Amino acid sequence: MSFESREKDLLARIGKLKTKTCTVETPLLFPVINPTTQTIPPSQIKKEFGFEALITNAYILKQHFQKQSVDKGIHKFLDFDGMVMTDSGAYQILVYGDIQATQEEIVQYQEQIGSDVATILDIPTGWKIMEKHARQTVNETLRRAKEFFTCKTRDDILWVGPVQGGRYLDLVAESATRMSKLPFQIHALGSPTEVMERYRFDVLVDMIMAAKMNLPIDRPLHLFGAGHPLMFALAVALGCDLFDSAAYALYAKENRYMTEIGTFRLDELEYFPCTCPKCTRKTPKQVLELPDKERELFLAEHNLYACAAEIRRIKQAIRDGRLWEYVEMRANSHPALYTAVKRVAKYKHFIEKHSPSTKPSGLFFYNHLSLIRPEVIRHQKLLTERYSPSGQAKTLLLIPQTTTKPFHKSYEYKQIRKKLKQEIAKANVCFYAAPFGIIPIELDEVYPLSQHETAMPPDKETIEYIAEQITNYIKRNTSKTVTLIQDRKSTR
Repeated sequence: MSFESREKDLLARIGKLKTKTCTVETPLLFPVINPTTQTIPPSQIKKEFGFEALITNAYILKQHFQKQSVDKGIHKFLDFDGMVMTDSGAYQILVYGDIQATQEEIVQYQEQIGSDVATILDIPTGWKIMEKHARQTVNETLRRAKEFFTCKTRDDILWVGPVQGGRYLDLVAESATRMSKLPFQIHALGSPTEVMERYRFDVLVDMIMAAKMNLPIDRPLHLFGAGHPLMFALAVALGCDLFDSAAYALYAKENRYMTEIGTFRLDELEYFPCTCPKCTRKTPKQVLELPDKERELFLAEHNLYACAAEIRRIKQAIRDGRLWEYVEMRANSHPALYTAVKRVAKYKHFIEKHSPSTKPSGLFFYNHLSLIRPEVIRHQKLLTERYSPSGQAKTLLLIPQTTTKPFHKSYEYKQIRKKLKQEIAKANVCFYAAPFGIIPIELDEVYPLSQHETAMPPDKETIEYIAEQITNYIKRNTSKTVTLIQDRKSTR
């Protein structure tokens, strides 16, 4: 049993997670299976929709199907030959305050049914609670996590160590730090569902990063209850490897149609904006006329297709090194999501530290959100800490960016060289350009300083950033004089 990363971008990774049953690829979405009211059979979820794993609730199974699920084993009971993860019943604690089972009983039951991935009986923090109560949930979850190792008997199950603390970020960080010292194979961020239901994606960014920055980077991180494809890309970019979602079925009960850019009421649609096998065969009007159960099944199946397609698009973006561009595109789907992407700036240095330094393709920059990118942060860091101009240049010559890259091969630069031949010979020549700021001519061809495309003209925030970088570079430079050539076309 192991986890291995194959492709990386930002904090995201395409990886292989091996369990006793099978090996699956991450990022991985677990559709939630409710064995008492399941709309779509588990076997169909794999064969038709391509999901390699699912998650079900061990507490509900124990209450309703204890003998059958133990006798058959969880895979045969569900008729599913992929990975099966079980939750412990913590969500029921959050909703009802308690459950009729102990930690030891839940652990033993998950071992008896043969879960591939199982979860200890943690205490979720929730949203509407005071900090004192939140600390109690953290401490009790950690107490149970330590106690768990005295009662487990099987070593072929991957166990999840949940991180609690809710919106109290210092508690999330403390919970992650203490939980990371225990030998769990997987960690999970608990209590995000209410945050997402309120569209507080900015708070979710803080919660994920408070956990991620204090957990071992090589252990997979599961985000409980990450229900909507709208926010999958952001969560993956922040290092979430695993998700579970019941939204595909819950939304279907309410006639809600999921897309990667939001949710629509079925009666609001005249056309289906989707080409999945369900949506190409019927119109919204025809689906509205179906009997309730058939309409619910149609929407649940479409919603699963929508979730699966978004995960595939995210994986391809990771493979292409374009996950940040993809996150920016999704950010424009909803103001709350755009606000959340802006919040990522708080963690730009941590993300830069763990993001790959090269990628298989050039980069696209659109606006000031691109200034958060690891490539921009890394360039400024290296320029400040490791670069010094060659020779004893008496003049610092600053030249505006050109449409041609690398800049020193452009027609404009060749014309400047003709006019300032003697000055350039004794100068520290740099270009100023969006979004990187200052680019010394010696570094002009270094990736990604020439391997990118930028939307022009830059927006106000980007122009201000470039001006700040120019000022800082001039202050650090030892040249006696500074000559700045201004691009009249971009002057405002």
